[in-house]
Amino acid sequence: MRLGRRIYYYWPVFERLFTHPLWAYRTGTFAFASAWPIGLLITLILLAAAVVAFSLWRRRALGWRMLAPVGVLQTLLLALILCLLWRPVLNVERVRDRENELAVAIDASASMAYGDAGQSRLQEVAAALQNGTLQRLEKTFAVRLFGFAQATTPLNTLDAMPPPGRQTRIGDALHQVLQSAGSAPLAGVILFSDGAENGDTLSEERLAEIASYGVPVHTVGLGPEAVSDDLELERVEVAGSAPAGSTIDAQIGIRHNGATQARLRVYDRDNLVAARDVKLRPDAATTQLALDLPAGQAGTHELRFVLDPLDGERNVINNARTRVVNVPAGRRGILYVEGEPRWEYKFLRRAVDRDRALRVASIVRTTPNKHYRQGVNAPEELVDGFPSDPAELFGYDAVIIGSYEAAGLRAEQHRLLKEFVDKRGGAVLMLAGRYGLSAGGWQNAALAQTLPVQLTGRQPTQFVQRPGQAVLTMYGAESPIPRLEVDPRKNLDRWKSLPPLADYQSLGRLKPGAIVLLEANGEQGRSPLLVWQHYGRGATYVLATASTLRWQMRMPSDDQSHEMFWRQLMHAISSTAPARVTVNGERTVYEDERTVRLEAEVRDERFEPISDATVELQVAPERDAPFKQTMQPSGQSDGRYSATLDAASAGLYRIEMTARAGDKEVGSAVTHVLRNDGVAEHFATYQHRDLLERIANVTGGRYWPLSELDGLAGAIPYSKAGIVERQTLDLWNLPIVFIVLLALKLGEWLLRLRWGRL
Repeated sequence: MRLGRRIYYYWPVFERLFTHPLWAYRTGTFAFASAWPIGLLITLILLAAAVVAFSLWRRRALGWRMLAPVGVLQTLLLALILCLLWRPVLNVERVRDRENELAVAIDASASMAYGDAGQSRLQEVAAALQNGTLQRLEKTFAVRLFGFAQATTPLNTLDAMPPPGRQTRIGDALHQVLQSAGSAPLAGVILFSDGAENGDTLSEERLAEIASYGVPVHTVGLGPEAVSDDLELERVEVAGSAPAGSTIDAQIGIRHNGATQARLRVYDRDNLVAARDVKLRPDAATTQLALDLPAGQAGTHELRFVLDPLDGERNVINNARTRVVNVPAGRRGILYVEGEPRWEYKFLRRAVDRDRALRVASIVRTTPNKHYRQGVNAPEELVDGFPSDPAELFGYDAVIIGSYEAAGLRAEQHRLLKEFVDKRGGAVLMLAGRYGLSAGGWQNAALAQTLPVQLTGRQPTQFVQRPGQAVLTMYGAESPIPRLEVDPRKNLDRWKSLPPLADYQSLGRLKPGAIVLLEANGEQGRSPLLVWQHYGRGATYVLATASTLRWQMRMPSDDQSHEMFWRQLMHAISSTAPARVTVNGERTVYEDERTVRLEAEVRDERFEPISDATVELQVAPERDAPFKQTMQPSGQSDGRYSATLDAASAGLYRIEMTARAGDKEVGSAVTHVLRNDGVAEHFATYQHRDLLERIANVTGGRYWPLSELDGLAGAIPYSKAGIVERQTLDLWNLPIVFIVLLALKLGEWLLRLRWGRL
């Protein structure tokens, strides 16, 4: 490819020597036009080589140092002459002049307004086309011009370019251009763009559809592949909702070029909630970091992530991103079942009692026929022990089972517990103990299918007193559950400083989907300590120890490691359980896009889908009048409903969904989305060459830098799209052929002259 690019600079010289354009050689097929057999040509070449070798053998006394170069030159000369007698040709397919159309699609989005040396990228395109390229294309094709951003517009002239658009929708533009051709023969499409596609219109399905037209798309890249002296918040990922008082895990990616350090600030509207100095990686284009943020009180939080600008930084819009986090006012409910009073139970409850986002309702068996209840909301709650009714059990978000043997539950309760994970979408945490896990016979229960470990049979040595140090695994270092410090190194040191556990239980073989967050390092090596996996709609966890209380008892009174670990674990197991009635958008922030897609799910108290409900949305925009809209069922009898809103104005939208089954209200849910304008086109303003090359490769075109545009007019005619004709181009009479013949004979003569012999 580099050789081809260099040839473009010497295009006139190349065509003088080779007569035909470079692209004829790249796309054509070499052949011999003579009817004489190829085998005869090969035989004659070998015979000529033998004659030359025989003639030089008679002078072997001169030495092969002199004879070999002369023999090679003579053989090549005779071989070339013989090949010319067979009449070499090039078979090519070329579009017919003036019988095909060529579409030129020019990106007119706001990112094309960026540029260097006082000239925007859009102006560079216009200058390049008006500098002879468009005129050369019009000699062969009927050229049609298009400008596109969020919409595609036909242009009569380059001066009719639309104003900068708020989105780049390359997939839609190519699709419309190809469709607009109709019955007219279209030989190709030239796409001028920086490739900053932000309209989600270039999926694999859309690319395949574009390629199916059989029209090559030649892409011309604009802008630098890396913007110098610029910081950009390339990625900010946070959960759309979080419990009150919990910690939000924010994953952030910073793109940088020419900077070594950055300052990141996070605001909840106008209140500063976090600030951090970030050391940027000099060996990478982006730096990734994790940030823990307080979820705060119940309500809607607009979190603004802002990078302090560099000195002289021209684009500061891409230094900030906003995310919306909904913090519900309700408390997550956790059912905790213990088969015996023990210290672990006491310290576990103490760790979460002050968390206003969690409610732990517990049952502790004090005698064979007596249970002690704590944390219940009503006198009748859990009055009969472990729930037997699906509506009662499914009212909780998570279940913790401590040292409680499986025989303590009836078969129907075991079935409900499995459905709690699989159907309801809740989480179950199993704790080690004298009657926990395999020691309690849980390997034979229905719940065992959902656990992340294959529990073994009951053995007397499964749960024993043995010391072991809790150790973070690779997955644990990335998980928010065992995160006691924000800094990964400090977090690792914090875990190393915790007192060793007094016991841990041997678990069976890990299942394929199991993720180990903590391991116990003891005399017998490492053993899984905290393991979890997804199952159905929910998840299951196993904590193979009953002595985490040591992290409280053997540490200073002000150390919060034990409380922090249990709060984070409780939030993790309870926060993923869906409510009976939910409504969510595809995302919480829509940038320069007014179409908001919402999905809702409606279930009854037993979490059976309700597919015939009346689901209505009450939408309250920040700047416009509120309006109502009805959601439509999916038609799959799965309790799902969908709606598409037209968010015409920017601002925060409060969306309340109400579901009714007949005259009865099933429930309601609230979500928020934020609409921003004038943002998307100021992110990722560098040239996305990989995307442009992929478009060209998939469709059969080529990628072109703007500096090599001179070769474009010569390349496009050699296409198989449109109306084409077959041409046979003679190669025997090329100037380069006669130059080579002369060079071979001249080379032999110069050797003879230098040696004065032969």
